[in-house]
Amino acid sequence: MNRKKIAALGVAAGLAGAGAVLLANKKPAAAPEEDSGYRNTELGRHQKNRKGIYYSSGNYEAFARPEKPAGVDDKNAYIVGSGLAALAAACFLVRDGQMPGSHIHILEAMEIAGGACDGIFDPSRGYIMRGGREMENHFECLWDLFRSIPSLEVPGASVLDEFYWLNKHDPNYSLCRATVQQGKDAHTDGKFGLSQKGCMEIVKLFMTPDEELYDKTIEDVFDNDVFSSTFWLYWRTMFAFENWHSALEMKLYFQRFIHHIAGLPDFSALKFTRYNQYESLILPMQKYLEAAGVDFQFGTEVTNVLFEKKNGRKVATALECRVHGAEKGILLTENDLVFVTNGSCTEGTIYGDQNHAPNGDAEVRTSGCWNLWKNIAKQDPAFGRPEKFCSDISKTNWESATITTLDDKILPYITNICKRDPRTGKVVTGGIVSCKDSQWLLSWTINRQGQFKEQDPEKVCIWVYGLFTDVPGDYVKKPMKECTGKEITEEWLYHIGVPVEQIPQLAEESAVCVPTMMPYITAFFMPRTKGDRPDVIPDGCVNFAFLGQFAETPRDTVFTTEYSVRTAMEAVYGLLGVDRGVPEVWGSVYDIRALLDSSVCLMDGKSPLDIQLPGPLNLLKKPLLNAIRGTVIEDLLREHAILRDGMF
Repeated sequence: MNRKKIAALGVAAGLAGAGAVLLANKKPAAAPEEDSGYRNTELGRHQKNRKGIYYSSGNYEAFARPEKPAGVDDKNAYIVGSGLAALAAACFLVRDGQMPGSHIHILEAMEIAGGACDGIFDPSRGYIMRGGREMENHFECLWDLFRSIPSLEVPGASVLDEFYWLNKHDPNYSLCRATVQQGKDAHTDGKFGLSQKGCMEIVKLFMTPDEELYDKTIEDVFDNDVFSSTFWLYWRTMFAFENWHSALEMKLYFQRFIHHIAGLPDFSALKFTRYNQYESLILPMQKYLEAAGVDFQFGTEVTNVLFEKKNGRKVATALECRVHGAEKGILLTENDLVFVTNGSCTEGTIYGDQNHAPNGDAEVRTSGCWNLWKNIAKQDPAFGRPEKFCSDISKTNWESATITTLDDKILPYITNICKRDPRTGKVVTGGIVSCKDSQWLLSWTINRQGQFKEQDPEKVCIWVYGLFTDVPGDYVKKPMKECTGKEITEEWLYHIGVPVEQIPQLAEESAVCVPTMMPYITAFFMPRTKGDRPDVIPDGCVNFAFLGQFAETPRDTVFTTEYSVRTAMEAVYGLLGVDRGVPEVWGSVYDIRALLDSSVCLMDGKSPLDIQLPGPLNLLKKPLLNAIRGTVIEDLLREHAILRDGMF
């Protein structure tokens, strides 16, 4: 089918879809396959799938407290890792599972909790943030969790209360999304710059069944009409997608966040914490768990989980561990629950400093999460295929750096771009500023300062990352991965408009930079097929579940805090039998209003009805419009700028 026919069908589908929404109560929709966990009827929504999980929406279950699961006092839980997903699982065990805290054991190889959600001051290097966390209002599981975690900042408030008030008083938006020619505004002006052909490629991807996208790359479904657009600049720099990444994940992202297409150019869709993610998210959870008596065992690296398989049942029977270097085993019974974070985007991070590049020649660390998953996966195909994600670091790496200003000499160049004083404690850049003509495709952001509670109020922490680490820079004629912190600062100063004669001195005396090379940072975006990521609760598992970004859950998207917390909730509810619905993924992809709004946004304010189709197809337009004249469908299409005066 050619693209013009697709366009015609898209217009017709939009009109038909509006009518379908209005008629939805007159006939039941067909239910998806049984094991998906989703039900379209009111009765079906409260039927558990074969993993013991069901999904819900609305306030009825959102505010309900589940009954205490039978036998929970006789169980122990072992949670491998202490990142966001692991800590969330522990919180759900305490809050909803009502498991005694002393029965919950968190086994962490490092000496600090948090996993990829980090933020630390290293006296020998400086401030370090390997990444940031962008959030939105429809992270249903995340906010379900943090409504119960006490704030460390506001007495009597939850972390959700604190976050909600902060973002109400200081809403997020960007005043400059991209620059060119050494700090000049690129004047993207909120436009996507997609041709009609590019729009149709996106629509076609949106409508393609998942199974047709298995193992396909974005390059397989898009061409230069998308790749040369401002849309792709926005998209790839915000989400860190590369052309060779998964077309399936691209589609899932588009569907998951379709209600935020309008907010993509200026980041008005995003919300951020007050401090770095470790202090704002991880520490409150850790304090909550410690108060509940949860057992944290640091310096404990789990290297394998052993299973007994019989009659289709898979029971975890032992954990193999290395505790401060000494081998140790933990025997398990069927009554013990095991939760494993498989894979890690920050595993093997290589650190540099002001005068040293991350040692790119060092052997990349393959132990930890990746080897644990490999050892588990060897025992059964249902445990996934880790090699699909961690075998080609040339396609999964990028580098970030934390630059900290030491005086006020660099600040005017920042203010010139973001139009805000970075030291007010309020929103600064509102999200990343992408250097459109950077060979590294450099992007940088300044979140509310100080980003650290103990940060000197006169200093500003800037987070910088580059998608292309193996090509020479524009000022520093070296690949980013070979650059010291000072050289990365020089490249950034060049792209924010500092005169070239001043760059060396400012990079030396007015800032300090800590670079971090992450070999697996986008591993979860690698092209995949069904079964590469294991289910949260793999088939047949009685007392074992996976957590985090490399476990499979319907409809949600990786590289988000929501995904980590959702897998944790599903794992706990499924294994423990918590009788409460997991909040389903926000349904904007099924909302005709969101579909209509996004279509207009993608076309930079034009209506899909403006598309000129060949004669026979164009003849369909007028009868369709006449059919809806004077109906609520006409009102709906006018409200969302599909119909305008003069179109009849």
